[in-house]
Amino acid sequence: MTKLVLLRHGQSAWNLENRFTGWWDADLTAQGEAEARASGKLLGELEADFRAGFTSVQTRAIRTMWLALTEMKRAWLPVEKDWRLNERHYGGLTGLDKAETAAKHGEDQVHVWRRSYDIPPPPLEIGSKYDLSADPRYRGINIPNTESLKTTLERVLPYWDSRITPEIKSGKDVLIAAHGNSLRALVKHLFRVPDETITSVEIPTGNPLLIDLDASLKPVSVRYLDAARAQKLPALP
Repeated sequence: MTKLVLLRHGQSAWNLENRFTGWWDADLTAQGEAEARASGKLLGELEADFRAGFTSVQTRAIRTMWLALTEMKRAWLPVEKDWRLNERHYGGLTGLDKAETAAKHGEDQVHVWRRSYDIPPPPLEIGSKYDLSADPRYRGINIPNTESLKTTLERVLPYWDSRITPEIKSGKDVLIAAHGNSLRALVKHLFRVPDETITSVEIPTGNPLLIDLDASLKPVSVRYLDAARAQKLPALP
């Protein structure tokens, strides 16, 4: 058996402010830092030998990874950063207060944008202050102007196949620190969650999801390490 841990970043400033964040580079709050360290403590108590790590190019995920690894006394662990593990791009919703957006567009419409599998929010307007085209970390990348969970999966899955699964197949325990929707995309793939069900799967911030995988990368067990903050688990395939 090899161990895969999916860790959603700790609380970010925009999580706290109830704003749509997506690709915008909101940092961790003090609570988010504490969640990352607590995750590292839980991971350090596992009978596991983590030998590879993967994260996005967004600060909140990167800092969650490093705070957790420091707590684990594994700051030396090789970590690869890639934009394909970024959060889902929320398009024109980026930066908006979620409650105010619901009041303006109606709760039903916002629910469709947030929770449907294949319907994205309106695209980000050209020239928006949240335009990341000049950000050096995305040089040469065709930045999306909006994404659904479906299109998020379409960029996450090739990276999973090409970069992450070879490490797992070589016998390494792997830690991925990423985001609610990029991790939800991986959960959909690993547990074969139907399109109409995946949108109800919640991944809490700063609570490691431990998945034991067999030789064919099929999950054989799954649990959150912090049982008190656990969400409903996906069914084993």
